[in-house]
Amino acid sequence: MVPARARAGLAIALLAFAQFIVAVDYNIVYVALPDVGRALGFSSQSLQWVVSAYAVAFGGFLLCAGRVVDRLGARRAFVAGLVVFGVACLVGGLATAPGVLVAARAVQGVGGALLTPATLALISTTFTEGPARTRALSVWGAAGSGGLAAGALLGGVLTDALGWEWTLFVLVPLALGAAVTAVSVLPADRVGGARQRFDVPGAVLATAGSVLLVFGLVTGPETGWVRGGIAVAGGVAVLGAFVAVERRTRDPLVPLRLFGNRALVRAIGVVLLFQSSLGGAYYLFTTHLQGALGYRPLAAGLAFVPLTLMSMTASLKGTGAAIARWGVRTTLVVGMVVNGVGIALLAGGMAWGGGFWVLLPGLVVWGVGGGLTFPAMFVAASSGVADAEQGVASALATTSQQVGGSMGLAALIALAGTGFGAPGALAVGGLATVVGGVVLALVPRHRAEAVMPSSTV
Repeated sequence: MVPARARAGLAIALLAFAQFIVAVDYNIVYVALPDVGRALGFSSQSLQWVVSAYAVAFGGFLLCAGRVVDRLGARRAFVAGLVVFGVACLVGGLATAPGVLVAARAVQGVGGALLTPATLALISTTFTEGPARTRALSVWGAAGSGGLAAGALLGGVLTDALGWEWTLFVLVPLALGAAVTAVSVLPADRVGGARQRFDVPGAVLATAGSVLLVFGLVTGPETGWVRGGIAVAGGVAVLGAFVAVERRTRDPLVPLRLFGNRALVRAIGVVLLFQSSLGGAYYLFTTHLQGALGYRPLAAGLAFVPLTLMSMTASLKGTGAAIARWGVRTTLVVGMVVNGVGIALLAGGMAWGGGFWVLLPGLVVWGVGGGLTFPAMFVAASSGVADAEQGVASALATTSQQVGGSMGLAALIALAGTGFGAPGALAVGGLATVVGGVVLALVPRHRAEAVMPSSTV
């Protein structure tokens, strides 16, 4: 029989590996896009849907998926998410027409939407609130950072050596192998208890509203803000109707009492702001490397290695120690300020027109700040939430992450197209993160929070 400590170690290794797979997929397809377009006959306008279909489906289904995790069980949802994700990668790699690949990428997004809250819920229910959960989330965050770098590198290598299809094929055995392993490594889902109905009207409204919102934000920069703005406005209206329905539903998809958890609400706000600057900064830096500096895709991927290594190190070695000493609130403040300063330094190096070594200090500082902030955000989001609602709480935080990333990308691309340029837009993103950290530091604690453990904000 495997000792409890060893089983816990295997569990976090598997959960971190799942995050690694999702993070690899985030970057691996970007490098292959030109080859995909030529091979399948995409137009320059339609090629963006290889990326956008995944983003829209992922962001749109998160709230529904979070409640599915709580109803179906986190392990079942985790396995189902991996299987859907893996099979969709296989179909996408075999695609011979644009429509098939776009549809497969959308199904991948649904798998990812199910997988992410299941992973976070398993971490929160397997590891008790405090140092154990913080360590687990630090490993999970570091795996995500490693996956981003690995995706950029693998995308370049596989596309050059074997063809674009292998940027999807390589994920199939990883996802399906993790699904098989999960059955023997992860704790079984608890059964029994009061039977609750699934909130179908809430699920329909939440999914439709989220899809419209993310669709408008993702496609606006490419297709124009008339159609994008209409989609965003429609999404906001549908989500308003969703809130009205949830107020009258006995077993709501998203229990509105969760918004009485100040730690969760503040974590959602921090995630939204942090991801707004991160999504846009990543894109602008990538285009600067390949456009202004003339880097090949593989060289651009290698340029992210210092950022990734610093982020992984800060997550693994720094987050737990910082939370133990300062608490999550102060750790988030420090992480956000350092993250914003790093992005601003990077913007300065870009404006100066320097090469990689001029950009390196900004990458290092950015990596430290991001590595501290990312796990701490999800520590805060899981604090004070009942096990039976960890899935939907994780989905709320992850939805905020997706919406924030889409908003930031759209805003910074728009700024870059004006007199600000890419360095100016990047500097604005960094400044916004610093200001967000300062505001978080100045917001007074609620009286009840003063007696809560240091794992809250």
